[in-house]
Amino acid sequence: MPTIELRGKTCFYQDRGEGYPLLLGHSFLWDSAMWQPQIEELSKHYRCIVPDLWSHGQSDPLSSTATSIDALADDYWELMQALKISEFALIGLSVGGMWGTLLTLKHPEAVKALVLMDTFVGSEPTPTQQKYFGLLDLLEKEKAFTPALFSQVVPLFFSPTTLSQNPTLAENFHQKLSALSPESIEGMVTLGRAIFSRPCLLDQLADIQVPALVIVGQDDIPRPPSEAREMNARVPNCSLKIVPEAGHICNLEKPAEVTSHLTDFLQQHLPVLQRLTRP
Repeated sequence: MPTIELRGKTCFYQDRGEGYPLLLGHSFLWDSAMWQPQIEELSKHYRCIVPDLWSHGQSDPLSSTATSIDALADDYWELMQALKISEFALIGLSVGGMWGTLLTLKHPEAVKALVLMDTFVGSEPTPTQQKYFGLLDLLEKEKAFTPALFSQVVPLFFSPTTLSQNPTLAENFHQKLSALSPESIEGMVTLGRAIFSRPCLLDQLADIQVPALVIVGQDDIPRPPSEAREMNARVPNCSLKIVPEAGHICNLEKPAEVTSHLTDFLQQHLPVLQRLTRP
C-alpha cells in the first residue's frame, strides 16, 4: 500500500483502478480492507482512493494526540491534493460519512457526488454518547478488547440475520480486534472520543448541492434508519436506500446489493463529468 505523511504521521491508503476518482472512508474499528467487495467492482471503472484511519489498519497510531472530525476531513483533503486530484466523488461509512460531510462542505468545488452510509452528522444523542464513552473508558483501562467488551461491541455492527447466517463475518472482526496493539487501542480511544463528541452538521446539509445518496442497514443499531431519513430530508438532491437484513456494516453484510446501489448512483451522476486518469 502507498503511504503519505500527514501531520507528521504515516497514513497508508489503497489506490486501485483507473478513471474518475472515488474517495472512500471506512468505519471506526475497521480499516480500508472493509471496502474490498466494492473496490473489486468499482476499480474496474473508477480510481478508488481508500485511506486507513489513524490507529487503524497500517496507518500510524494517534497515541494521545488530540484530533477531531474536522482534522480528519483536512487530512484526507491533503491526501487528495498530494495526489493532484482536483475533483472526486466521496463515499463514507460511519465516521467516514462524518468527515466526508465536512470535507464536502469545506470544498464544494471538489466533491461532485456524496454517499453517506450508516452514518449520522448530527451530534451524538446523550444516551448513546454516555454508553460509548463508557465503553471507551473500559477499553482505555484494559488496553485490549476483553470478553466483556466483545459482548457489547461486536453485536453493534451486524444485523441479527448476519450473526445467525454469516457468523464468520463477526468472528473475523472479533479476531482483528483481538490482535490490536495497545498503541493502536490508545489511538482508537482518542479517535472514538472525537467521533462521539462531534458537532452537529444537520443545519448545514442544505448547503450540499451535489447529488447525494444515503444508504443504511435496516437493522443498524448505532445509526438507525430514522437518522438516515432525517439526513435524506435535509440534503436537497438526495435519495435514500434501506438495505434489508443488514446492520452497521451493510457493505459487507449485503455486498452485492450495496455495490449495485453505488454503481447505479455513480453511473447516473458521474457520466457528465470528464473521465479522469492519473496525472
